[in-house]
Amino acid sequence: MKEINALAAEYLLPGHTACPGCGAAVAIRHVVKILGKNTVFVIAASCFSIIAGQLPTRAFALNVFHSPFASAAAVGSGLKRGLQALGQDDIQVVVLAGDGGTFDIGLQGLSAAAERNEDLIFICYDNEAYMNTGMQRSSATPLGAVSQTTPQGKKNAKKDIMQIMAAHKISYAATATAAFPHDLYAKIEKVKKIKGLRFLHLLCPCPAGWGIGSNETITISRLAVECGVFPLYEIVQGELFLNYKPEKLLPVKAYLQRQRRFASLPAEQINVMQADIQNYWRELLSKISTGNNPFS
Repeated sequence: MKEINALAAEYLLPGHTACPGCGAAVAIRHVVKILGKNTVFVIAASCFSIIAGQLPTRAFALNVFHSPFASAAAVGSGLKRGLQALGQDDIQVVVLAGDGGTFDIGLQGLSAAAERNEDLIFICYDNEAYMNTGMQRSSATPLGAVSQTTPQGKKNAKKDIMQIMAAHKISYAATATAAFPHDLYAKIEKVKKIKGLRFLHLLCPCPAGWGIGSNETITISRLAVECGVFPLYEIVQGELFLNYKPEKLLPVKAYLQRQRRFASLPAEQINVMQADIQNYWRELLSKISTGNNPFS
């Protein structure tokens, strides 16, 4: 009954300004259900600055601090330390940033907070471009994707943010998507119980930027996992645990052909991407820990 009541609670209220089918809004609605009311958000400049809104029309039924791109992790660190000084260590401080505020402009602040092992939850909702300012490429934009600044397709690969975070030796890092809600719920429950910096990488399709229908967000998210584009795994105290292994990876074409941003990809580039995914999977599988996950 307690679990049912928790999932019935709503902290991202109806009437927010997200685009129809926004993957970030869908995912974060689930995230805040599990985090609960004892949570303070620091939101980096991003789509979610607009979605959450400002008083008196704020769509979050939680305390929110809006932050510039580069300083979100620093603001979160100071806020958490201030709460600890007041004896309110039970309040979770969550930094919410897009891929621009995580992979790019916010990386220096995130890296510093990770090196200090600040007691924060850092959530990157990754829609793979700077969507709020006109759909420009970021370092999270995949190879071949069309954006306003890569009209002929991006020429280099997506940055591997999970391996960057793992290199900081933080307690916990994980990937997740709203297409696998039980996995997402379980990971949010875990990060609530762990101390130190915890990092969650959420894949959040953007219908407008990706060129998909507003009703395809979950389908595309699931295809990303089933095709091996976005594996679901955790890195716990340096050890990697795979959370979902498709019986057989679907061809990456099944994922790409549903999105207008990849419409002009030549067959030979799709073949290169398929080979890259297979190599990445072999590398990932070679790193899987044979031990027990201490947070399972």
